[in-house]
Amino acid sequence: MSLMEPFEIHCPYCGQLIEITIDGSAGSQKYIEDCLVCCRPINLTVTIDENGERGVRATSEDEE
Repeated sequence: MSLMEPFEIHCPYCGQLIEITIDGSAGSQKYIEDCLVCCRPINLTVTIDENGERGVRATSEDEE
C-alpha cells in the first residue's frame, strides 16, 4: 500500500470535486489546503482507523 494516496473531496465552497493527496505515513492530521478551482482555504481532517482505512472531512473556515 502506498503511503501517498489520492483522495477525492468536494469543495465546501464551490462544490467542485477535486483530488488531493494524503500522506498515510503521517497518521491522523488536520491541515488547510486551497481549492484548486475557487482557491478558498479548505480545512481537511484526515483520519486513519485501526484497520488502516483513511477518511477525509473537508470543511469551510466557518465550520469545525
